[in-house]
This record gives sequence, C-alpha cells and structure tokens, in this order.
Amino acid sequence: MSLISRACSAFRRFGLKTAGTVLGTVLIASAAAIPASAQDLDRSEVETIVREYLLQNPEVIADALNELDRRQQEAEQAARQQALSDASDVLFNSSRQAVLGNPEGSITLVEFFDYNCGYCKRAHGDMVKLIEENPDLRIVLKEFPVLGQGSVEAAQVAVAVNSVAPEKYGEFHEGLLMQRGQANRASAMKVALDVGLDEAELQQAMASDEAGQTIEEVYSLANRLGLTGTPSYVIGDEVVMGAVGYEQLQSKVTALSNCGETSC
Repeated sequence: MSLISRACSAFRRFGLKTAGTVLGTVLIASAAAIPASAQDLDRSEVETIVREYLLQNPEVIADALNELDRRQQEAEQAARQQALSDASDVLFNSSRQAVLGNPEGSITLVEFFDYNCGYCKRAHGDMVKLIEENPDLRIVLKEFPVLGQGSVEAAQVAVAVNSVAPEKYGEFHEGLLMQRGQANRASAMKVALDVGLDEAELQQAMASDEAGQTIEEVYSLANRLGLTGTPSYVIGDEVVMGAVGYEQLQSKVTALSNCGETSC
C-alpha cells in the first residue's frame, strides 16, 4: 500500500484529529532536521525544508503510521480486556441466555449469532462437533440480531422458547438456524410449533418485556466488547471474531483446559 493510501486509511480509521496528530508528529520529526542556525527562516522556507526532508525520508511517514496502528490495536485490546472483566457476570452467567452442551462444564464458549447469518449457519457444525468432542464444554448462546427486522423477530421467538421450554431450545435453535430461507417471526414460530411447543404459551411469553430486555442486554454487551458482526465468540479472556472454524476453536478449548489460557 502506498504512503498516500495508508495516510488516507489512517484518516478513515482513526479520525481526522488522531491521524492529524501523526502528521504533526512527522512534521516535528522533520523539523528536527533543520539546523539550529536556521531559526529565522520564514514559513515558506521551513515548508520547503520539511517537504524535501519527507521526500528524502518517506519512511518517517510509514514509521509513524505503523506506530499509530500498533498503539490503536493495543488500546482496543486493553479496552476489550477491561470490558470482558467488567461484564464477565452478564457475559457468562446471565439469566437471559441459552446454554447448550454441559451446563455445569468448567470451560465456557460464548457465541453471538444471528439466525439470518450465513456464516453462523456454516459454523453450527463446529458447535455440534465441539459439544460432541468436549464433554466438559458449556456453550452460551447470545441472540445478536444484526441483519434486519426478520432477525429481530426470530430472536424474539427464540427468547420466548427459552423462557417457556429451555429443554427444547437446542432443537428449536438448530431447526431455525439450519432452515432455508429468511428467518422471521413466522418461520421461527413454525419451527417452535414443529418441536412441540404451545403457541398460546409462546405468544404470552412474547407479550412480556423479556425479549426486548434480552436483546438489549446483548446489544449493550456486544457494543462494550467491540463486536460488529456474527458469529463472534468469547472463550476465556479472548474475543474471536468470525467463523474461524472447528480446528481453531478446538485448539483454544484444549489450551484453556490444559493451561488455563487460550494459548499455551
């Protein structure tokens, strides 16, 4: 990537003020090349010297952008770690969540998902295999409808299912997630009835504030963790974004089991 492209990228990613600070830093560094005897130079002369310095030493800009990127990533990671610590109870032990696998398992994997997310559908097989291969694994599912109104409606029905018959949630979850076509209120309700639930009970549960409060809780949690899409996972003190596949998730589960961290 060219320096100009990287500078533009920095302005987009970090904002005008922060990226401008980098350019200011570059100018200061460049000014250091001006001899002490040249204190009385006018503005145009200084600008010429700085321009010539940058043309002769373009790596200064590259170094500044690299440093900005490193500091930003460190800040984001630190903020995420703090959010994980502050929100650990609602993240792992909220009453507004569904649990698959071993409810008493010593290892917990949290998944944020959307019923209309194609990547979540493909990642479902990873979850099934993880449960089969790890009897001590507890999987917490967070309804995170980010793909439109249909996703919100499907999540509302799912919350009602978990409230009315949590023992049926796993069957419902798989049925709705793996169905073809758009997930919405109608399709979610059909799956719920197909697994043997009572429509009147579900309608009553949906009339309460529980669905809205559950989804709002997840939105707030995802915002604190910096999550922008699905699927996203939390395991141990690590946030994993995207459908990374069974092998990578299993390696983190194994490491957490063996040494208490997601990488040994």
